[in-house]
Amino acid sequence: QYPDIEELQWRNYLIKMSKKIKIILTKSCIGYNNKTKATVRALGLRKINGSVVLDDNVAIRGMINKVGHLVKVEEA
Repeated sequence: QYPDIEELQWRNYLIKMSKKIKIILTKSCIGYNNKTKATVRALGLRKINGSVVLDDNVAIRGMINKVGHLVKVEEA
């Protein structure tokens, strides 16, 4: 049984997303709600200008979208 086109497109998308990205915390979390602070902590960021290299996947991209005003993203 052959996979359908949507499944093949999804697999290709996941292969493309298997790169690494570097996330840098550029602004403080002070004054933001607890969910925002928890998202920053879940990304592994602790201090301003602290950075972490993570796999580029859908979950990480979702977290970056939530705290995009606090972080800077580069390809690693």
